[in-house]
Amino acid sequence: MGHRHSRRGFLGLAGAGVATLGHAPWLASAAAAEAGSTDLLVLNAKIYTLDPATPRAEAFLVRAGRFVTLGSNDEAKAVAAKNSQTFDAKQMTVVPGFIDCHNHAPGETLLYGVLVGNPFEVEFVTIDSIVDKLRRRAGETPAGIWVEGNFFDDTKVKDKRELSVHDLDRASKDHPIEVHHRGAHTSYFNSKAFELAGIDRDTPNPRGGTLDRDANGDLSGRVTDNALAALRNVGKRSTFTAEQKMQRSRDGMAFISKQFARYGLTSVAHAGGDLRALQQIRARGELLHRVSYEVQAAMLDAMIANDIESFFGDEWLRFGATFEHVVDGSFSERTMSLSTPYPGIQPRYKGNITESQDDLNAWIEKVHRAGIQVNCHANGDVAIDMVLTAVERAQKLYPIADSRPKITHCTFINDDLVRRIKAAGAIPTPFTTYPYYNSDKFKFYGEEIMSHCMAYRSFLDAGIPAAAGSDFNPGPFSPLMGIQGMVTRTGWNGETWGANQRITVDEALRVNTINGAYASREEAIKGSITPGKFADFVVLADDPHSVDPGKIKDIEIVRTVAGGNTTYQA
Repeated sequence: MGHRHSRRGFLGLAGAGVATLGHAPWLASAAAAEAGSTDLLVLNAKIYTLDPATPRAEAFLVRAGRFVTLGSNDEAKAVAAKNSQTFDAKQMTVVPGFIDCHNHAPGETLLYGVLVGNPFEVEFVTIDSIVDKLRRRAGETPAGIWVEGNFFDDTKVKDKRELSVHDLDRASKDHPIEVHHRGAHTSYFNSKAFELAGIDRDTPNPRGGTLDRDANGDLSGRVTDNALAALRNVGKRSTFTAEQKMQRSRDGMAFISKQFARYGLTSVAHAGGDLRALQQIRARGELLHRVSYEVQAAMLDAMIANDIESFFGDEWLRFGATFEHVVDGSFSERTMSLSTPYPGIQPRYKGNITESQDDLNAWIEKVHRAGIQVNCHANGDVAIDMVLTAVERAQKLYPIADSRPKITHCTFINDDLVRRIKAAGAIPTPFTTYPYYNSDKFKFYGEEIMSHCMAYRSFLDAGIPAAAGSDFNPGPFSPLMGIQGMVTRTGWNGETWGANQRITVDEALRVNTINGAYASREEAIKGSITPGKFADFVVLADDPHSVDPGKIKDIEIVRTVAGGNTTYQA
């Protein structure tokens, strides 16, 4: 196929420096440093390798960033160099580095944004505290400029109600205000924002979104899915110079990388973010985790126009699947698409579909033909059916062996959808921390629906290699919190929902390690403690197999290691 743009043209569009992904000078120096680095000998450990050929061991040797020898203490010592560094694990547990297959990596928001809720843990806040934070930011912001709050969670409010337009008017009537629900499909606005957008009580809902009303028919302040664009496209935002923007992006990426390492993550699929900032913090030695970068919009079009396929890059920074192509709404915000009405809601409501089948068919065919890994956001059974219909169509028109399309979230399933997912070779990445963190939302769905949600048991029983997708911001990204929820299906409030979907600790570890590597076609180089693979591993103070299952999330991360280098140490 002929193209008007060269590969160099694509790289220029994607951002200065992208061309260095495969052959930057600092890669050569890093490789040389690894080749001459001291061996690392880990002894006296309870090692769960996630490699069925050798599932358990007590020692291993790391050389030049890879596992070299695995087995007993004596076997590892026999091949270690005299000057090897030795780490005596003292019977602590060692597992492969955790892999998160869906994370928005919002480091810049964490550093510079107004955080109205706790990003990492269950914590209840008051509406007054939210208003106070927004009022303070408004006092530092010129009149007429947007003020935004982040990480709001409607079921983590001591007032036991959602934000309203009247609450946000207390923060400011001179600034448009948006408070983002951490689920990212709904926001709350003040009167000034609606005024700028020309929206009033008589404005109709757009297709695939809602302008919610109160009991009197007035705007409540809550806006969902496709209705958000009308408000976000008006008014003025705070502006920064190009240098300030890059500094903020770099600082944010370096910050979030440290947080990932602190929680034991060694690989993360970035749903968006600043690619140039990632390259720059890598060059500075501040990138502590491996990145599968998921593209969208102009960058995706440029990849297609220049024959750049998924997985171009190296073991630290590479192009992965597409950014999640959104087909429906949110589980946590109760807008995902259901084939039956939401229980107890009047008038009858089945959630939001944000894309037509014809448009979805065309998009998936375009991406599939280009050799780029398809990735769609689909929560409800209606949306999952639509994605599978489009994938099946594309595969029939243009067969590609082992294409591994991702279905991000893939929340509410049934037996027929599971069969089709298996037949398509698709990779579901359901929410991980929701069974613990969001258990207070499950009552809105009821046990019948919840028994088919975040269905790790159903997927694994069908032989589908489901992988972990925290979806941070919407959910905390702690792998141990996710593992606890998968194993117990019991939330912070003591409620258990969908117990039929429980999986074992070993299975949960697999979901969070080798299955994640499989999702990005990297199972040959990471995801298990196997000789020849990259030495990515986590040292845990306790064994998740033997502690109280309700305490797994509290196990201390003692050390995180990526490529043989310690990225976090308690």
